[in-house]
Amino acid sequence: MDLGLQNKIALVSGATRGLGLAIAQSLVQEGCVVALNSRSRVRLQQVAEGFSSAVSWHVADVTSETCCRKLIEEVLARWGRLDILVCNVGSGRSVSPGLENNNEWKRMLDLNLLSATNLVQAARSALSKQLGAIVCISSICGQEALGAPLAYSAAKAALNSYVIGISRVLAKEGIRINAVAPGNILDQGGTWERKVSEDREGVEEMLEREVAQQRLGKPEEIANVICFLVSERASFITGSVLVVDGGQVRG
Repeated sequence: MDLGLQNKIALVSGATRGLGLAIAQSLVQEGCVVALNSRSRVRLQQVAEGFSSAVSWHVADVTSETCCRKLIEEVLARWGRLDILVCNVGSGRSVSPGLENNNEWKRMLDLNLLSATNLVQAARSALSKQLGAIVCISSICGQEALGAPLAYSAAKAALNSYVIGISRVLAKEGIRINAVAPGNILDQGGTWERKVSEDREGVEEMLEREVAQQRLGKPEEIANVICFLVSERASFITGSVLVVDGGQVRG
């Protein structure tokens, strides 16, 4: 299926490893020009060198409104427009449920909610000129109580609510916005790689008990969904939270 993404300009935050890198690679394979974002200059330079086609890289902390505005300005100065935005920054590493303090709540909201809302707001005027598409990376932990850190789950639930609510506003500007809620994804250096190395039998038992397909997902499986959602093939989809988890959650 031709997704019609040739020469589209896409910005991917948190693009130097794991799911973010897989998303950037898949968009490039579909013909997009990709602007890579991370807080690490060294890592961005290393990752950018691995792409065979044109990409740009941009250092910015997207939990900062000011940095997000500067990031969008840089992308527009480099490529002249912006068609696609993927808000991928986030982290599930937090304290056990019930041990949160105010600083931890704020840190997790910054990483998992404001990293997206800041970037959407900064990119809004640029995307409206192109009939743009946005995808925010959420989690199934924002859908159900699955034993994940509470502050992380609450922040992802808030992100889902934001996507649903802002979609009506952005639709009037010609912008579509959706979220993807991945399940358990096995990526290099990620949480599930560590869990498998520490307790493979325990992970396999959990998958057999909780996940219909009885396996971990792959980053490229999530990236493929995102490529579809930002394409014109998904032109009637906005305000949706698409669960991609092998059949784990029931909501």
